[in-house]
Amino acid sequence: METVFFWVSKVAWYLIAPDNAMVLLVLATWILLMRGAVRWAKRVLSFVVAALLVLAFLPVGEWLLYPLEAQFPANPPLPEKVDGIIVLGGPEDAVLSLVWEQVEVDEAAERFLASIALSRRYPQAKIVFTSGSGSLGNQRLKGADVARKLYEEQGLDPSRLVFESESRNTVENVSLSKALLKPAPGATWVVVTSAFHMPRSIGIFCKASWPVIAYPVDHRTFKGNLIRTDIGLIGNLNDFSLGFKEWLGLTVSFITGRISGLFPAGCDAKS
Repeated sequence: METVFFWVSKVAWYLIAPDNAMVLLVLATWILLMRGAVRWAKRVLSFVVAALLVLAFLPVGEWLLYPLEAQFPANPPLPEKVDGIIVLGGPEDAVLSLVWEQVEVDEAAERFLASIALSRRYPQAKIVFTSGSGSLGNQRLKGADVARKLYEEQGLDPSRLVFESESRNTVENVSLSKALLKPAPGATWVVVTSAFHMPRSIGIFCKASWPVIAYPVDHRTFKGNLIRTDIGLIGNLNDFSLGFKEWLGLTVSFITGRISGLFPAGCDAKS
């Protein structure tokens, strides 16, 4: 069932992703013009132009991302003892790492940086990195392989490292990691992921009866300055796509029962 969900979600996102949708609408405009439907072509083109102007000047994406990022505090207080630190995959680029034969990461690299800092703060804690491949076409390149190389290059003790390399999404990150680790009742686990992704992640952990402490990183919003004008279509469109995708994922996760509440706030609350 999870495989079907994975495929459907990937194909659906290719069709409705805002950048792809803009291209499809421009293509639709051209087809309408070729068929002589000038009035409809003007309507579609007007919508595209208006949407691009809004995205070019306003941080609409940050308006979507901020409520997610504000759900859990940055730099949360942590207990004296932590048994394990779970890092959700995403910052690694398995394809470029293979091509260039070195570790390649993207703008979510704070997940790696924070986990390394926490590993030094808690020298006895396990470091768990969970990421397989989110690609439809290539399941051979695993995110965990990139993480293994990065952590080893940074001098972390291999005996502390645990890698889960078969997961394709967050639900599988949690379920496969839990099956691998078999966390003991009462153990303290910290989860590190991007702040905008943390609410859905915590909801999934709670649904799996695995209480964790949220340690959000990789913030994308300008807190305190959300009402402003920006001239930056590409960056704003990227933020909008990110926010739209995460809200869509949160909603679908709630509807399909992967999380217990639309706004997960922790395992002690309705989540």
